[in-house]
Amino acid sequence: MNKVWLVTGANSGFGRAITEAAVAAGDVVVAAARRVGTLEDLVAAHPDQVEPLALDVTDLAAIDAAVADVLARHGRIDVLVNNAGRSHVGAFEETGDAELRELFEVHVFGPAALVRAVLPSMRERGSGAIVQMSSMGGQMSFAGFSAYSGTKFALEGMTEALAAEVNPLGIRTLIVEPGAFRTSLMANLTASPEIAGYEATAGATRAMASGGDGAQPGDPAKAAALILAALDADVTPLRLPLGEDGVDAVLGHLDQVRADIEAWEKHSRATAFDA
Repeated sequence: MNKVWLVTGANSGFGRAITEAAVAAGDVVVAAARRVGTLEDLVAAHPDQVEPLALDVTDLAAIDAAVADVLARHGRIDVLVNNAGRSHVGAFEETGDAELRELFEVHVFGPAALVRAVLPSMRERGSGAIVQMSSMGGQMSFAGFSAYSGTKFALEGMTEALAAEVNPLGIRTLIVEPGAFRTSLMANLTASPEIAGYEATAGATRAMASGGDGAQPGDPAKAAALILAALDADVTPLRLPLGEDGVDAVLGHLDQVRADIEAWEKHSRATAFDA
């Protein structure tokens, strides 16, 4: 039986690539975006498989209504892809409360509300999949990406617990951690006002982020194909880093975490009350 997908941010980047891959597999995609006009070409090319849905993931009240509407029309949502998002650069000190809260609304609270909305029907059927589009920045971070990575770390931590709760119920969970892929993420970059002193750290990241758009090595279509393969595998991994840079960054970070722990392991273990 063909699947029914709900993909947020389906109008561009990974969202569009995943939508196209699912359509090629014969599935139906409810393609969500804030501006449904940006989905017109996808709908026109696949009128029987792509349905546009106007949805702002920061509008929590609209999420329940949207999911209820999809369930009423299709009877199920087999795969939820939490893809909608945007990038941000700024040193920790440069990033204000409003900017930080806005990022958490898009990358954490919106996806959490969508997961809660789809889970009852998935639990009832004993099947389904939840795909969380994170980043290699959900495992590690750089100067200038504290806010962005903070949201992705939160999403990943919540999804680890989610996996332990719903995998035994037949629901798959997949955290995708791309490196640099040729999407519109950096083209829509927001930046905090600069503070003197961070030119060599967060400033270098600003320059890299603003100057590298269009030259990223990653191919979103290949990433989408791998995501579908991971969901169809006998065992779906919890985490899926993508790209040479993504895999290298995550593995290098894990090595550094181990080295930090081992350097202080003897002292860290000796912190219990004396017998």
